[in-house]
Amino acid sequence: MKAAMKAVVIHEFGEFASHKVEDIVPPAPADDEVLIEVHATAINFVDSLVVTGAYQFLPARPFSPGKLPTGIVLAVGAGVKDLSVGDRVLTLAEHGGYAQQAVAKAKDCFLLPPTLPFTQAAAMALSYDTSWFALMERARAQAGETVLVLGASGGVGLAAVQLAKAYGLKVLAGVSDPAKGELALRAGADACIDLSVDNLRDGLRDQVYAANDGRGADIVLDPLGDRFFDAAIRAVAWCGRLVVIGFAAGQIPTLKVNYLLLKNIEVSGVQVSDYRKRRPDLMQHCMNEIFRLYGEGRLLPLPVEEVGLAQAMAALERVATRKARGRVILTPQHA
Repeated sequence: MKAAMKAVVIHEFGEFASHKVEDIVPPAPADDEVLIEVHATAINFVDSLVVTGAYQFLPARPFSPGKLPTGIVLAVGAGVKDLSVGDRVLTLAEHGGYAQQAVAKAKDCFLLPPTLPFTQAAAMALSYDTSWFALMERARAQAGETVLVLGASGGVGLAAVQLAKAYGLKVLAGVSDPAKGELALRAGADACIDLSVDNLRDGLRDQVYAANDGRGADIVLDPLGDRFFDAAIRAVAWCGRLVVIGFAAGQIPTLKVNYLLLKNIEVSGVQVSDYRKRRPDLMQHCMNEIFRLYGEGRLLPLPVEEVGLAQAMAALERVATRKARGRVILTPQHA
């Protein structure tokens, strides 16, 4: 019988404190899967939706949450040809990362560059691929354009700031306090936009115009939604593009579409999981680009806070309530 491993197990969807670390039997890889020893998994906002049952795609219970774990291949299925025991990989597994071992489809694994630590790979996972698709695929960003990144101190926001700078864009970082602004500036932002101003509806646009030579942003990346979307749409330049990434601030906003017509504005959304399923070729290109930019030193190491399994749910609550700064990384081997 296999030795037990430790994992956060979701038996019923519910509040963060209701989910506990348990000793369970490690999973076995199917013919097209690999088993990895999980070394690092990012704690993401979306995990809070999954464990509480609020996400649009929910796995069968019981399960361990945690998207895109990184680690070392421990075993390969009978049909796996391109991976070997000992390989260092980033996986596209939709769950399983809040555990000491996890399985993933071999086709959904990417070999990590030898200079990329597991914690940094985990910090980049989900945030960097989401940001890359929002910026390069949905917004069709071009060097010289201006992008406003809302929630710029969060995981997706910091990734978007760095990618936009690497591709030659001017970056305005939307942040809610000065301390978070410093984090965005260190990541490469050209200026900060204060999202805590009293009259956000006018104040956000005024700040963008002041920081961008009297014109709006060519691109807005919005992981926040709520009233921030309502204000940001007014700061989009003529023929600009706003990409909806999520609703971390709470409410899902609505839009009077005549405003799009008046300014020739385009609003689109990004659901990166769909690209993993429908366009694996484009996902491969995305990951190649991220690894290339990191290898060239154009993506700086992200500030990370490491937590063990026992702290996973408390850390997830901090991420969900936007009290975390930078990326919180779970290292399951430290239970």
